[in-house]
Amino acid sequence: PSRRTTPPRTSRVSPELTIGHAPMQVSKILTDAGIEPPRLTAELLLMHALRKERVYLFSHSGDPLPELAWIHYGRYLHERTAGKPVQYITGRQEFFMRDFKVAPGVLIPRPETEHLIELILDLPRPLGRIADAGVGSGAICVTLAAELRQPVIGIDLSPLALEIARHNAATHKAPVQVLQPNWLSALRPASLDLLVSNPPYIALTDKPTLQREVRDHEPELALFAGPDGLDAYRILASQAREVLTPGARIVLAIGSLAARDIFSDWLSIEVRNDLAGRPCLLTALRP
Repeated sequence: PSRRTTPPRTSRVSPELTIGHAPMQVSKILTDAGIEPPRLTAELLLMHALRKERVYLFSHSGDPLPELAWIHYGRYLHERTAGKPVQYITGRQEFFMRDFKVAPGVLIPRPETEHLIELILDLPRPLGRIADAGVGSGAICVTLAAELRQPVIGIDLSPLALEIARHNAATHKAPVQVLQPNWLSALRPASLDLLVSNPPYIALTDKPTLQREVRDHEPELALFAGPDGLDAYRILASQAREVLTPGARIVLAIGSLAARDIFSDWLSIEVRNDLAGRPCLLTALRP
């Protein structure tokens, strides 16, 4: 007779579970492990184990959890309690009402980055030629290309990031052209009307203070920018002068007001705060 394969002991998932009870038990395990939010995480992992959407969990709550899904669920739970972000386990993250593929080695899109999209969509049209520096999964460039229905250039040094960005662009039928220069070095002088970026802005000295999910799993290339966290802004401020037309706009995600000083000689500088009152966006015009 067939034998039921036991998942990792650390997961402690019971093999005799219904689809409705499984996330309840896993929520308790996640809570004990200090992982937030436990219920949502439990449901996302179960959806991935079943290869189903959330509505299936409710419409089939009384069904027994299939053996293969039970095995996968235990493995995913083990990975999550070990610190692996749920997005890297499921391979997806929602951003601006679209589903994006993500993978280890590519920065996970953050909900707060949607404020950058909203700012740009509120700008007067037409916006002209747009580039996104440091695309990661392509969340910004793909969203802008899809929402504005116009081509956007996506730039990243990571081959994996460009591969993922291409996939997401194709999925959402977004006209994105990807390039692999070191920042803006491959762009022609005065060839852009709008430059956007969510660059790395964490100081290397702050690495020990980060959550383990970020510190141990997300790519350092997309997180850290020198001893003070400002190296990427220095590069962008210098190179953007060459590739932007006079009076063209730059829109950047920022982590502190220190980035504003690097653009102090630009025009119409504006810093916007997030809902918690922290600076999150900088916009300025090329002098």
